[in-house]
Amino acid sequence: MKKIIFTIMMCLPLSTFAQNVWERPDTDKKVEETKTVKKVKDEGPNPDAPYLAGAVAEKDGRVQWTLDIDIPGRDAQSIYNTMLSYLNGLTKEENQLEGSAVALVNKQDHIIVATIREWLVFKDNFLTLDRSKFFYTLTASCKDGHLTVDMNRVSFRYNEKDNKETIFKAEEWISDKYALNKSKTKLYRGSAKFRRKAVDRKNHLFSTIKNLF
Repeated sequence: MKKIIFTIMMCLPLSTFAQNVWERPDTDKKVEETKTVKKVKDEGPNPDAPYLAGAVAEKDGRVQWTLDIDIPGRDAQSIYNTMLSYLNGLTKEENQLEGSAVALVNKQDHIIVATIREWLVFKDNFLTLDRSKFFYTLTASCKDGHLTVDMNRVSFRYNEKDNKETIFKAEEWISDKYALNKSKTKLYRGSAKFRRKAVDRKNHLFSTIKNLF
C-alpha cells in the first residue's frame, strides 16, 4: 500500500504541493548584474581628468592662465626684484629658443613682460623625438604684499612632417571648445598631447614661482 501511494505522489506535478515555494532561478539577470559590476570596477579613474573642462583657462575669448598670490611682508620692489631675476634665469634654461627674453619692464609700476620661446617635448627616446616650439608671454605685476602673473598669447609651432612648420593658436587648438568632445569627458587625439603638456608646463611654472616666496 505504501509503495502505491509513493508511486502516485511521484507522478503528481511538483507544483501540486510546492506551488508557492519553488521557482526557476533568474540566472541571466544575476550574470548580467555581475558583468555590470565588473565593468564599472575595471574602468578605474580617468588619467585625463586633470586636463578636462576648465584646465585651460580663458579670458575675453583668449587662453590665459593667472596666478594670484599674497606675499605678506614683501613690498612691490622686493617682489619685482625676485621676479626679474627668476624670469631672466628662465629665458636662459636649456630648453629655451632664440627670442626668449625679458622684453619689457616698467620699474615705476613694477611690471615685467617676458616673451618665452621654448621646446615642449612630447616624446624623446632612441627612435623618436617628437616636440613642438611653445610660445607664450608671462606678465608679472608686483604690488606691496601681492603678485599677479598672467600667462597668455599661447601658440605652438609644430614640424609634423616634410619640414613644414604648422602654427597652432591655443584658442583654436587646446581650448575647451576645440580640444574636448561634446560631453567634455575626453580629449581629441590630435591636440591632446599639446593640451596635456601645456597644462603641465603652466603648473610647473606657477608652482616654481610660488616657491620663490
